[in-house]
Amino acid sequence: MNADAKELAASFDLAKLTSEFYDDPYPTYRALRENEPIKRLPSGTVFLTRYDDLVTTYKNTKSFSSDKKREFAPKYGDTPLYEHHTTSLVFNDPPAHTRVRRLIMGALSPRAIAGMEGDIVKLVDGLIEAIAAKGHCELIEDFAASIPIEVIGNLLDVPHDERAPLRDWSLAILGALEPVVSPEAAARGNKAVTDFLAYLETLVGRRRQKPGNPDRDVLTRLIQGEENGERLTEKELLHNCIFLLNAGHETTTNLIGNGLVELDRNPDQKQRLINHPDLIKTAVEEILRYESSNQLGNRMTTEQVELGGVMLDAGTSVTLCIGAANRDPAQFPHSERFDVGRTPNRHLAFATGAHQCAGMALARLEGAIAISRFLGRFPNYAVSGQPVRGGRVRFRGFLSVPCSIG
Repeated sequence: MNADAKELAASFDLAKLTSEFYDDPYPTYRALRENEPIKRLPSGTVFLTRYDDLVTTYKNTKSFSSDKKREFAPKYGDTPLYEHHTTSLVFNDPPAHTRVRRLIMGALSPRAIAGMEGDIVKLVDGLIEAIAAKGHCELIEDFAASIPIEVIGNLLDVPHDERAPLRDWSLAILGALEPVVSPEAAARGNKAVTDFLAYLETLVGRRRQKPGNPDRDVLTRLIQGEENGERLTEKELLHNCIFLLNAGHETTTNLIGNGLVELDRNPDQKQRLINHPDLIKTAVEEILRYESSNQLGNRMTTEQVELGGVMLDAGTSVTLCIGAANRDPAQFPHSERFDVGRTPNRHLAFATGAHQCAGMALARLEGAIAISRFLGRFPNYAVSGQPVRGGRVRFRGFLSVPCSIG
């Protein structure tokens, strides 16, 4: 087994992944963590799998840049995808990152998120009753994917009859962030950015003429900016609205879908959560750790820097494997065990440091409400067929999960 693990680590190439890897990447991640934790790939990228190395990288924003202009220029060329992914919050360094994040965090304050709870409960209960009436469900389409689309649609106050394209736009734009992007995927992503921008220009124009309540309408708050005069440019405003949808849609869909599938696969933990519903908060954290919705992050070294005993030259592209770090036994005892009561649980599903996810409190709230209420209504639910993975390495989740509700 040790020789097999060494071979698995030695042959790993992020640009040439197998179907077995997409189904279950964790044996490969374990082999890398144990044998080549700072792995140099054929592309020149360095691939990190240890928890401590990721934390060091996240927190050293001076040496490890989030700015993606240099990395994305050859990948996308002069395209809408390049403009979007180099303008949005997540792919920028301070001071631009600090300024945009401050405005978004003001719109996602604890008070604002607490005010959303009732609406999320109502939304989830409505979806659950529709599933009950049907007698079975497709877990992603009928439930997991429907929740964040509606929540973010409400955040931006997108009219209900205009929300239909949002999910497909998001999937197409995020799909173009995969390590290898086909011409077809790039074309879909570019069209999605173009179509989304055109829609947002109309939406923003309407909102400027008729502002909403800035305490509940994130778009109005972003348009108006802060009292001290801090404003987003028009380009920043539009692209960060796209970012808000993308950041909160697929990852939260995956949190809910991965969680319900994992509970089905671990009936003892499912029953434990049914018996002790107060464990829902630690259960959500464990789902985020065990099957991280977002598996990969990226940085670029700005100077020569030592990491984990390895010297990296300036201009080195670094891939942070969140999925591997979140199962590092040096940080998580019995790391391969799914434990809904695990504590402490300092996972990196939302990153850490300056770039820690701005919407993590909202994602946690959506996940806790969705999973607890589904489990409460359908305690005997079961995956009733073969789940279909999304075919992605960066974002880990399911495209479809057939489900009986008992």
